[in-house]
Amino acid sequence: MIGRPIRQVAYFCADVRAAAAAHHAAFGSGPFFVADNIPVARSVHRGVERVLDHSSAYGQWGEVMIEFVQQNNPGPSPFHDMYPEGSGSYGIHHTAVFVDDVDAALAQLEAQGAPCAMRAEMADGFVFAFADTTATLGHMTELYSPRPSLLGFYAMIANAAQDGAPERDLITTIRLR
Repeated sequence: MIGRPIRQVAYFCADVRAAAAAHHAAFGSGPFFVADNIPVARSVHRGVERVLDHSSAYGQWGEVMIEFVQQNNPGPSPFHDMYPEGSGSYGIHHTAVFVDDVDAALAQLEAQGAPCAMRAEMADGFVFAFADTTATLGHMTELYSPRPSLLGFYAMIANAAQDGAPERDLITTIRLR
């Protein structure tokens, strides 16, 4: 059993900026930090290495980080597994949890009937993965280890929400490496 709290709720959408602004208007979440064309060094989707070009908006919603993600390139992906390309369908995609070892957690979930939908690595060696928990939970589960840079990122998002932001600063573009 993974036994960790949810750290993030993520939605797949057509436009991360529009989705973030709409969520803020409805629920008061944010401010949001947008990373365009997140550099993924390697992505293996359902056993096949594929390019994944995506952008995300990150903000705080109460005690949980919220993410809006859009896929910028065509083709198969864990996002299109749930929301077929060209369907115009969007919605909740995953929840994220911290784990000590991504590969061990993936193996554990696979043994429980939740196969690996994607395992990816950033240029700096950061690994994240999606376990396909749609059959039991209705969404994917993202796994990653709480290394210092990630914990700092989560703290920055949470602190920005505590400080509040004027409407003109609701969405800020950032760069992930």
